[in-house]
Amino acid sequence: MTSIADAANPLSSLTDKVAVITGGSRGIGFAAARELGALGATVVLVGQSPENLSSAVSNLIALGVDADSICVDVADGEKVSEAIGNHSLALEADILINSAGVMSEKMAKTLRTSNQEWQRVMGINLDGTFNLISAIGPQMAQRKSGRIINVSACLGRFSGPGLAGGLAPYRISKTAVNALTKNLAAELGNGSRGVLVDAMCPNHTRTDMGGPDAPRSPEEAADTIVWLASREHNSETLTGLLWEDRQIVPW
Repeated sequence: MTSIADAANPLSSLTDKVAVITGGSRGIGFAAARELGALGATVVLVGQSPENLSSAVSNLIALGVDADSICVDVADGEKVSEAIGNHSLALEADILINSAGVMSEKMAKTLRTSNQEWQRVMGINLDGTFNLISAIGPQMAQRKSGRIINVSACLGRFSGPGLAGGLAPYRISKTAVNALTKNLAAELGNGSRGVLVDAMCPNHTRTDMGGPDAPRSPEEAADTIVWLASREHNSETLTGLLWEDRQIVPW
């Protein structure tokens, strides 16, 4: 398969840049890691499984990508802060991609969702996103340089296929990620202070979550992530938005 970071579809070089990617050992996160690495970035994968992380890092290194990993539960804020603080590359990351996510149980309507299920989904999808931003974002703000990209979902929108009922913890967690994205972007001056903050919808993708019959490949889903991570930043750059296939979509 042709890389999206090839001569026919050039993107900006990321040489000497560091990208931290949660959920980076597989699926969309791994596809993004591979493409960012092809652009020259050093990638640091964050996940819970030592085996999956080791395999993913080995695969990336075999492709010529400079790769490392951090094994931590993104839902545990204290452990995330400690792990990032002990990893000098991750602490000074230029790019943060919050790709870790879980789906809620199929019958998880609001009035049928257990507290345990609610906390499980929110812990990874929302708290995990906040925890990485909290650990890495202040350094970006201090340097006045960085990219934060949150993987959201169309089911979390207030429009289109969004909050139409069902899968309550998942839909609501992604809506909250959208709100976190927009609010943080505003706090950072919507790009005027050097840090771009955006959310993106990967659409239905062939991953462990999306299933083998989903219409999109992980590489197709990761394209917008890689573009957001590598696009030029100037006074006209739009940020604090929700993107799908490199286009702005309504919240």
